[in-house]
Amino acid sequence: MELDSLLMFVIACLSINLIPGPDVVYIVSNTMKGKMASGLKAALGLGAGYFVHTLAACLGLSAIILSSALAFNIVKWLGAAYLLYLGVKALISCWQGQSRIVIGDNATSNTNVFLQGVVVSVLNPKVALFFLSFLPQFIDPASGEVATQLLILGLLFSGLATLVNLLYAACGSWLFNRADSKRYARRLEGVSGVLLVGLAGKVAISES
Repeated sequence: MELDSLLMFVIACLSINLIPGPDVVYIVSNTMKGKMASGLKAALGLGAGYFVHTLAACLGLSAIILSSALAFNIVKWLGAAYLLYLGVKALISCWQGQSRIVIGDNATSNTNVFLQGVVVSVLNPKVALFFLSFLPQFIDPASGEVATQLLILGLLFSGLATLVNLLYAACGSWLFNRADSKRYARRLEGVSGVLLVGLAGKVAISES
């Protein structure tokens, strides 16, 4: 893979994972209900689930990309539309100041946090849809080894996502108990939204 494409992929991964979404809510809520160790277990459980989605995406997308150029282009365009949707949604949330962070204070601590994190991630259809729409944007079918490219990108995304989740687990309870937590979440959504819309636009105007 070219260095500029890989760098863009890393930036896109970070912009997506920094958005305070359901995964962050799950991690921070476990941190608040128990100790930081609970949040770390939740982050690692979600990371294990991402790895499962990576393997599934490698198997499914490899067959599509290698069998039909038309099908591959359709997947890429649908993926670009989905990334545009995520970006616009983040920008609207930023504009309206409506953070999606909702931490329940009355929930009880779960003793099987890691296993629950795996189940939450694996059974989340939005994660599967995201993998199917996101990874093809950075694949070059002409270079061959499509499955290898998908595996590398999927593992890189899973690693970066887990790293961000671990950071949220480490400082999440402190961060989202602050009075300016909504402003923090709003800024993250704004920056991430701009990056996602830009990525979707790049795919739309690309000749390849």
